[in-house]
Amino acid sequence: MADTAVSGEGTTASDDPLQTAVWRLRSRACWTDAAALLEPSAALRADAALHRAALLVERCLYTRQGWSEAEDALRFAEAAARSDEERGAAACERGHLAYAATLMGVRDRADEARAALGRAAALLAPGSPGRALLDFRRGLVAENLADSRQSARAAYRRAHAAAGARGDALLLSFTWRHLAGIALHEGELTEARHGFAESLRIREELGYLIGAAPALAALAGVEPEPEASRLRAEAGRLLRLLGGVPVWLAGELAQPAA
Repeated sequence: MADTAVSGEGTTASDDPLQTAVWRLRSRACWTDAAALLEPSAALRADAALHRAALLVERCLYTRQGWSEAEDALRFAEAAARSDEERGAAACERGHLAYAATLMGVRDRADEARAALGRAAALLAPGSPGRALLDFRRGLVAENLADSRQSARAAYRRAHAAAGARGDALLLSFTWRHLAGIALHEGELTEARHGFAESLRIREELGYLIGAAPALAALAGVEPEPEASRLRAEAGRLLRLLGGVPVWLAGELAQPAA
């Protein structure tokens, strides 16, 4: 299963202590604790409310739990939105939650996902910072719900270019990975290996621990032995360290290497 997430660049020395603490908790699979830190500011600011909701949606993707909490947080963020930018960002998150529920077999919400992402596209201005993430998520829907890799690749490429221009390193790690997955499906092994390696490199540099194990496993799928076994073993070690999260990765690692 392809992992998906909210965007973000990690932390820098100039970040405020709250955002640094939230990032560190999030990157170590402590989404509930990270969301709790944002709760006071979420009651006052729409952007904080959406950030809190996005963390809880991400927890659903990695744990397959917490759907009702994510839904409640997202409704609160939607109610707090005042500008088109804020409403568009909330609609993008709504589409992502519906996509996740459909992908994981909780409930078929594919139509809701498409409608919400379409609403986000109508609300977000062409130069909006949220456009890159929106394009990435439309790519996910195209690839995994509509089985249209051609449309997905076009959306991922738009997201990749925009994320690079804006310096959104974490989103770049996801676009690298998904473009690599399409390349692998088309038999472009060298391109796939490069994309998976770049995705892993960025996550390691950012300290995005929760995303490192899936990236290691993906790269292992295109590397020869003994490197493939080493990468899979490292992915398994991280999976155990994080208490079996992401929950879907254990099944992938249990499959024999191709």
